[in-house]
Amino acid sequence: MLSPKEFIEDAVQKVKDQIGDEKAIIALSGGVDSSVCSVLVQQAIGDNLTAIFVDHGLLREGEVEQVTDTFKDRLNFKFVDASDEFMDALAGVDDPEEKRKIIGKTFIEVFEREAIKYEAKYLVQGTIAPDWIETKGQIKSHHNLVLPSGMELELCEPIRDLYKDEVREIGDELGLPATTVYRQPFPGPGLGVRVVGALTRENVEICRKANKIVCDEVEAAGIDKEVWQYFAVLTDTKVTGVKGDQRDFGYLVVVRIVNSIDAMTASVAELPWEVVQTISKRITSEISEVTHVALSISDKPPATIEFC
Repeated sequence: MLSPKEFIEDAVQKVKDQIGDEKAIIALSGGVDSSVCSVLVQQAIGDNLTAIFVDHGLLREGEVEQVTDTFKDRLNFKFVDASDEFMDALAGVDDPEEKRKIIGKTFIEVFEREAIKYEAKYLVQGTIAPDWIETKGQIKSHHNLVLPSGMELELCEPIRDLYKDEVREIGDELGLPATTVYRQPFPGPGLGVRVVGALTRENVEICRKANKIVCDEVEAAGIDKEVWQYFAVLTDTKVTGVKGDQRDFGYLVVVRIVNSIDAMTASVAELPWEVVQTISKRITSEISEVTHVALSISDKPPATIEFC
C-alpha cells in the first residue's frame, strides 16, 4: 500500500510516461476527484494541461463563482458556458439512464471542440473505483464512463483505482484547500440526476433552490462535517397542499442525507429533528412551487445514494 506521497510520485511519473510532451485537457468540476487529477497532471506536464470547467446548467447555486475563484490562478483554467447546449439535448428526456448518457456524450462533444483549440491529444478524467465498479455492474452509468464511439481523444485516468477517502488523502498531501478536499460529493450530471423526470430550466431551478436550503441548514447546524452528503431531490410527483387559505397543488421534494466512507455503501444519517423541520418549513415557504417535503430513509443498498 503506497503512502499518499508515494502515490503522487508514482502517478506523476506514470502521467509523464503516458502523455510525454503532448497536450491534454481535463474536465474540472471543482470536486475533489477532478481537482486532485488536475493538480497531479499539472505537476507532470505543466501548462500542457488545460483545465476546462464546463457549466452544463445543472450546477448548484454559486458553484460557477466558487470553482472559478479557487482555480483561475492555480491552473491553466478555462471556463465554458455550455448550459444551453446541454439543456437542449436533454429536452423531453425522462429516463435517468438516458439522461446520464446524453450528459456524458455532450460533455465529450464539448471537450472535443475545446481539444481542437488547444491541440490536445489526451482527455484526463477523475474516474475513481466506485464509478467503474457501478458501471460494470450495471447499477448505473457514470457520465465520465459513457463515451461515444469514435472519440478522438485518448484517456488518462490517474486515480481510477482509488476510493473517495483515499482521494481526499491525496488532496491533503497536494495542499489543496480544505473546501475542495472535503467538499461533499456532487455527481457529474449535477442536478440532472436530482430532478426526477424530464428536465426544464424551471424545475432545475426549483431543485437548485431547495438544495441550497438543505445545505444552508445542515451547515448552520454544524453537522456538515459529520455527514457524507446532503441534498434535495425534486420529484415528478405533485401533492395537494394549503398555502394561506387556498388549496395548492405543488411538487414533492425529498431530502436525502447519508453517511459513507467510500460511496460503495451508505447509511441514512441520524439528524436533529429541529434541523429537518426547519428545512421543510423553509422549502415550502420560500419555494412557491413546492407543497410537501419528505425525508429519504433508505440505505445503500438497496437504494443508491442518488435518486436517478
